[in-house]
Amino acid sequence: MTPPPGPKGRKQPKPVTRERLERIAVFYLERFSASAEGLRQVLRRRVEQAARIHETDRDQAELWIGEVVEKLARAGFIDDHRFAEGKARSLFRKGDPPTLIRRTLAAKGVDSETIETALSETLEHSEDPDMEAAQTYCKRRKLGPYRTDPGTREARYRKDLGSLARRGFSSAVAHRILGAEDGGEEWD
Repeated sequence: MTPPPGPKGRKQPKPVTRERLERIAVFYLERFSASAEGLRQVLRRRVEQAARIHETDRDQAELWIGEVVEKLARAGFIDDHRFAEGKARSLFRKGDPPTLIRRTLAAKGVDSETIETALSETLEHSEDPDMEAAQTYCKRRKLGPYRTDPGTREARYRKDLGSLARRGFSSAVAHRILGAEDGGEEWD
C-alpha cells in the first residue's frame, strides 16, 4: 500500500529500514559519483524526509547509514580518491582554478589529504595551472581576448575582471589573461 500523496501531489516517503537505505544508496550511485561523506549526506536527507511522517529512530538510522556506506566502500562502489581525482580533472578541464576545486571537493566531504593528492595528480603536467584554468574559462565564456566582437573588449574589461574574480582567480592572473593580445596564448 502506497502512502497518500503529500503536498503538491508528491508521494510520501516510505519508512526507513536498513535494506531500503541500501537500495536508495545503490540507486543513487548508479546515477551519480559520490564520496563516502556525500552519500551519507544523501541518506541523512532521506531519513529526515521519512522522519517527518513516520516514527523513525534517527540514531538507529545513523547506524544503518554507517553500515551501508561501509559495505558499499568495501564492495568498491565508493572510493573517495577515485571520486576526487575524477571531479578535480573535470573541474580543471571546465576552467576552475585549483582553489575553487579544493573548496568544491571539501564541500563534497573529501578529506584534505585526498584533495591534495587528487589535485597534484591532475595538475602534474601543468606549468601554470591558474593561467591554464583562466584561459579555459575565458574561452568557454568568451571573455577578454576570446570575445567575438574585439571592439567591445575594452568596454567590457571591468565586467570580465569581475567574472574572473568571482570564479576565484587572483587579480594578477585575471589582469594577465585579459591583457593578452592573441587569445591568451602568450601570457607574459
